[in-house]
Amino acid sequence: MSSLFFYEYYYILIFLIFSVLISFVIFALSFLLANQNPDTEKLSSYECGFDPYEDARNTFDVRFYLVAILFIIFDLETVFFFPWAISLANLSSWGFWAMVDFVFELALGFFYAWKIGALEWE
Repeated sequence: MSSLFFYEYYYILIFLIFSVLISFVIFALSFLLANQNPDTEKLSSYECGFDPYEDARNTFDVRFYLVAILFIIFDLETVFFFPWAISLANLSSWGFWAMVDFVFELALGFFYAWKIGALEWE
């Protein structure tokens, strides 16, 4: 019974080992083959379009945070579409209409953010 249990996950273990090896090979090749020309501009930190050498107490536009939050919200909500689309044939009408309600509320949130100008950039 125990060997049968591990046999089911054998392919996942092979996939994980293969993906880690490929990741290390790609990282090593990109490090070895890349043109290494560091200068002060490349090595300086960059955050949100502001010069990193100014005073840390400068005012910061809240739209950076708003755009990031909106991106996370809409990005995570669209992840719910994949399992729904895969199991759509097996869902009852309640599952279908629950997702239609979800899409409607998602669209309402998008239009509200658009209406208040959260997506406008100056």
